[in-house]
Amino acid sequence: MEQQTLKALLRVVAQTVVAHAEELTALDQAIGDGDHGLNMKRGFERVAELADGISQQPLPQALTEIGKTLVMTVGGASGPLYGTFFMTLGKELPLDPTLADISATFNAAIAAVERRGKSSPGQKTLLDVLVPVQEELSAGTANVLERVKRRAASAADATIPMLAVRGRASFLGERSIGHMDPGARSSALVISAVCDFLGD
Repeated sequence: MEQQTLKALLRVVAQTVVAHAEELTALDQAIGDGDHGLNMKRGFERVAELADGISQQPLPQALTEIGKTLVMTVGGASGPLYGTFFMTLGKELPLDPTLADISATFNAAIAAVERRGKSSPGQKTLLDVLVPVQEELSAGTANVLERVKRRAASAADATIPMLAVRGRASFLGERSIGHMDPGARSSALVISAVCDFLGD
C-alpha cells in the first residue's frame, strides 16, 4: 500500500470512530462502564495524529505501530484487545499479501485476541464480529469488500440477543440481553470504514 493511501485510510478510519463516539458511549452505558466511545475516540485520534510517520513504514510495521498506539491510548479492556489484534496482524502479514494471506493473518489475530481476552465467539464481544468477517475473507475474492462490510454489520446486530459472558457486561447477567455489544459495534465500524475506502 502506498504511503499516501495508507495515511488517508488511517484518517478515514479515525474520522469514522470519532463520528460514532457518542453512539459507542451510549451502547457502553447500557451494559458497561460507559467509556468505550471516549476511549476509542482518543485512541484513533492519536493514530490519525501519527499517520504521517506510521504511513512511511511498510504495512506490517505500520499495523504493529497502530496496535502499540491503541494499547497506550485506548485504555480499558478494549485497548489491549485492539492492540493485540493489530500487532498480530503486523507480525503475521507478508509485505505483499494475497487475500489468502490476509485471511490467515486475520485468523491468527483472532486467536491472539481470544487468548488475551480469555474469550471465544458467542460471548458478546468483538470476536462475534471478527470471526464472521474472517469467514468472509476465506470465502474468496468475489465481492469480498461488500460481503465483509455486510457481514460485519449483521454480526454486530447479532450480539443484541446474546447473553454477555465476558467483561463488565457479564455482571448484568440476563439484563445484558437486548443490547448491542459496544466492542462488536466499534469493530464493525472500523471494518466498514476500511471496506468503503478500499472499494472507492
